[in-house]
Amino acid sequence: HQRLSIVDLTEAGHQPMHSSCKSYVIIYNGEIYNSKDLKDELEKAGRYFYGHSDTEVIIEACAEWGIENTVKKLIGMFAFALWNKHEKILYLVRDRFGIKPLYWGHIGGLFLFGSELKALRAHSGWKPEIDRDAIAAYMRHNYVPAPLTIYKGIYKLLPGSVLTLKKNKEPVIKRYWDMVSVAEQGVCEKYKFSDHEAIEQLYLLMNDAVNSRMIADVPLGALLSGGYDSSIVVALMQANSMRPVKTFSIGFNESEYDESQHAKSVANHLGTDHTELYVTPEEARDVIPLLPDIYDEPFADSSQIPTYLVSKLTRQSVTVALSGDGGDEVFAGYNRYFHGERFIRTMNVCPDIVKVAAIELINLLSPDKWSLINKVLPDKFKTPQFGDKLYKLSKVLSSDPDLVYRCLVSHWDQPESLVKNGHEPDSLLLDKDYAKGVNGIIERMQLLDTVTYLPDDILTKVDRASMAVSLEARVPLLDHRIVEFAWQLPRHMKVRNGRGKWILRQLLYKYVPQKLVERPKMGFGVPIDNWLRGPLREWAEELLDEKKMEEQGYLNVEPIRQKWKEHQSGSRNWQYHLWDVLMFQMWHERWMKTGSG
Repeated sequence: HQRLSIVDLTEAGHQPMHSSCKSYVIIYNGEIYNSKDLKDELEKAGRYFYGHSDTEVIIEACAEWGIENTVKKLIGMFAFALWNKHEKILYLVRDRFGIKPLYWGHIGGLFLFGSELKALRAHSGWKPEIDRDAIAAYMRHNYVPAPLTIYKGIYKLLPGSVLTLKKNKEPVIKRYWDMVSVAEQGVCEKYKFSDHEAIEQLYLLMNDAVNSRMIADVPLGALLSGGYDSSIVVALMQANSMRPVKTFSIGFNESEYDESQHAKSVANHLGTDHTELYVTPEEARDVIPLLPDIYDEPFADSSQIPTYLVSKLTRQSVTVALSGDGGDEVFAGYNRYFHGERFIRTMNVCPDIVKVAAIELINLLSPDKWSLINKVLPDKFKTPQFGDKLYKLSKVLSSDPDLVYRCLVSHWDQPESLVKNGHEPDSLLLDKDYAKGVNGIIERMQLLDTVTYLPDDILTKVDRASMAVSLEARVPLLDHRIVEFAWQLPRHMKVRNGRGKWILRQLLYKYVPQKLVERPKMGFGVPIDNWLRGPLREWAEELLDEKKMEEQGYLNVEPIRQKWKEHQSGSRNWQYHLWDVLMFQMWHERWMKTGSG
């Protein structure tokens, strides 16, 4: 165990930790933001404390109230293992949204668990074997979706779950908090607030969530992009601080990838102590060799690069940073929600002859040319990667929300054709019976994002990048009380006039002028498409070598080489498909070659 000490830096916070009654032992990763309140409650019940760490609060709470009652009281991000010494029972617990990672595997008589796959690899009793089905799932998503990992027999514990292991028994996994239940209940039981009352209630919840996440015995700051989500987090931090909050952003010289000026404008208005760093392409590309060690399994969200860089910049000044992650899923912010809804409603009334004509029209121009047209559209209609998304939708032309969603989020839409002897496993994207109680088009996309893309991509990206530089990233918008509240809001409080985050924006405008944050939504990325045709071409060519891939025996070479040729010619932009393959190849070179650590 290696601890990043945030609260109680003394030996009283060290782990593994025993309960005062000596019945339990805990090892834990994360932060509990209501630990002081819980500690007061436990002391009244007669529990004794040696220090003031949240680790001690968790273990004493489990000893006093039991596991399930305890985890339902916890507000925070956490992954922990609790050992009952007397009953010989092991419990593994993960937070509600999967902010913190937890892996486990039961292989024969060996049970392994840890926060990193490399920790499991350190055990000589386990011989890692690649799961070909997991590769297929990865090629669709650009990450290995939970509960799978890239290795056979090793799994991610799902968010909001407790795994119980008794001697000579199979593990039993139970949900203590379920996003589907929250969504279904929210759909059925809407709050009857006025706009003013709803905004005030959101303020109370968010102010408490932000304020509680500012508690630390080490320097603290925030990641600021200048978008709605990070701006409201920083605004509330500054309102709760007696001195300027330290904020951080990075910039790029390529204007279509640069948000630093927006972040600087918000920082200046709020009066924060702002630091920005303009990153050269060379500095960004230098991160690429680090990725297999940071993520431990193939992971191909290319915004992993700027996320690492801004984390590294931030860590030079602070040890804890708040971020705005989760706002798009909670308050319906992604452009694909609105484009997808308009598309589905159009398909519902569209005759077949018109659909055929639409396909022919779309195919008249390449995706890159459609993206050029997108640049001259009004801001509210602009969509990142417009051409590629238009081509994706043209293949579906369906009124089935789940099918359209799967099309929008998929990279390789037929991954089984790419992976030798690999079969795409069942997943939520393929389950028509999933969460039937949530049938609104946008609401269904929100839910699917929250249980798949959010934990397995967004939160994975932020956690691994920040932990790689010993920075703790906290996400106040994913306080479960805020999420539960948001799902009980009527649609018009999140979506108005074809735009999301209505209620969040109204709260933000109390602190930041509308003109500073109103702009087309940008991704947090890097120009992978141009790099693959230029400075990364030789590196990629080596990883995509036909002979090398054939010898490895995992991927069918022909479709990969075809996309590589088309990308090099400029006729198509296959950056995401190729980045998926390159990240797998890079990971394989690092971890599966003979002698890899």
